[in-house]
Amino acid sequence: MKPLDGIKVLDLSRVLAGPWCTQLLADLGAEVIKIERPGSGDDTRHWGPPWHGEGDQRVAAYFLSCNRGKKSAAIDFAQPEGAALVRQLASRADVVVENFKVGGLEKFGLDAKSLRAANPRLVYASITGFGQDGPYADRAGYDFIIQGMGGMMSVTGLPDDAPGGGPMRVGVAVVDLFTGLYTCVAILSALYQREKTGEGAHIDMALFDTQLAMLANQASNALISGKDPPRQGNTHPNIVPYQPFDAADQPIIIAVGNDRQFARLAEMCGHPEWTGDERFASNGARVANRDEMVRLVSEAIRQKPAAEWLAQLEAAGIPAGPINRITQALSDVQAQHRGMVRMIAGMPLVGSPVRLDSERADSDLPPPALGEHTSEILSSLGLSDAQVAELKGGGVAG
Repeated sequence: MKPLDGIKVLDLSRVLAGPWCTQLLADLGAEVIKIERPGSGDDTRHWGPPWHGEGDQRVAAYFLSCNRGKKSAAIDFAQPEGAALVRQLASRADVVVENFKVGGLEKFGLDAKSLRAANPRLVYASITGFGQDGPYADRAGYDFIIQGMGGMMSVTGLPDDAPGGGPMRVGVAVVDLFTGLYTCVAILSALYQREKTGEGAHIDMALFDTQLAMLANQASNALISGKDPPRQGNTHPNIVPYQPFDAADQPIIIAVGNDRQFARLAEMCGHPEWTGDERFASNGARVANRDEMVRLVSEAIRQKPAAEWLAQLEAAGIPAGPINRITQALSDVQAQHRGMVRMIAGMPLVGSPVRLDSERADSDLPPPALGEHTSEILSSLGLSDAQVAELKGGGVAG
C-alpha cells in the first residue's frame, strides 16, 4: 500500500511543471486522471524528436519523462458537455492541478471558486508564471523567460570577459521542475491540514516566486552584501577549491568542503605547506586568493590521470567525481544498482528517486496513450457505452 492510495487527482495541467507534480503524486500512489484535448493532447506529445513508437502511435520522449502513472481521458471542456463531465470528475476528486492563465478556467466553471463551492474538501492547485495577483499576473510564464527574469541566468555561465561568456540558461527546465516539486509539497500539506479541518485549499504557485526562492545562497549573498553575485562558470562563490580541474587525460570535479579536506588535498598534491600559508590556511583566505590557489592545485592535478586521482580522493574522503555524459550517468553502476532506469511496457524511463522503507515509490503504469482511458473514466461516472460513443462521435470526448 502506497502513502497516497485512495487519493484521486484530476490533472488539468500540461507541459512540465504541473505534470511533474502529478507524476510524483502518481508515484506515491494517487490515482491521477489527466484531461487532454481530443485529437492533440498535451503539447509535449509532439515535442520530438526523439520519438518512441511508430506512425500514429509515436510519442515524444519529452512527454514520457513526466507522465508516468497516469490515466488519460480526452475530453474537450471548451464544449459545455465536456466541461460538465470534468466538473463531475472534480466533484469526486481530492486534488485538482491546473496551469492555465489566471481566470482562464472560470468561463468553463472549472476555476477554484466554482469547484471548491461544489466540493469544499477539494485541494485546488494553480500553477502560473507570476501568481494569481500582482502587476504580472496576466502574463504567460515560461521556464526560459523566468530563468532570465528571476536572476538564474545572471549567475549561470562564464563571465562576460571569458571566451563564450554571457548569461546561460540551465540545461533542464529547473524552474518548472522545482515548481512541480514545491506544488507537490503544498498539496501534501493541504491534504494533511484537511484531515484536521475538513476543508480543502486553493494553492497559488508561481514560477517566478519559485525561481527567487531557489536562488538559495546566491540570493542570500545578494541580500547581505547588497551586490549582485558574479557569474563564474563552474567555480563556487563561497568555497575554494570547488570546481573542475584538468587531470592528465580528462577533467574531474574536486569539491573541498572544509579545512580538514583541504589539508588532505594539499598533502596528496605534494604540498602540505599550503595549510601553513596564510593565503590558504582557511576557506575565507582561499576565496580571497582564489586565482593563486586554483593555479597551484591545477598544476598538481594535471600531473596524473583522472582514474588515479579519483581513487586517491575517494580513499581520502574528499568529494570528487568525473563529468559524465547523460548516457554514462544512466549506465553508471550506482544508477543500475538503484534501479533508476526502468522498462515499462517497452519504454525506457527514469524512475522515481523516492524510497520509503526500502520500497520504491514508483508507478508501474506507463505514460498513457491519448484518450487511452476515456471510456473507463466516463463509465465510472455512470455513462452507458452508447452515451460514451455519442460523446466521442460529437467530438466532446476522444
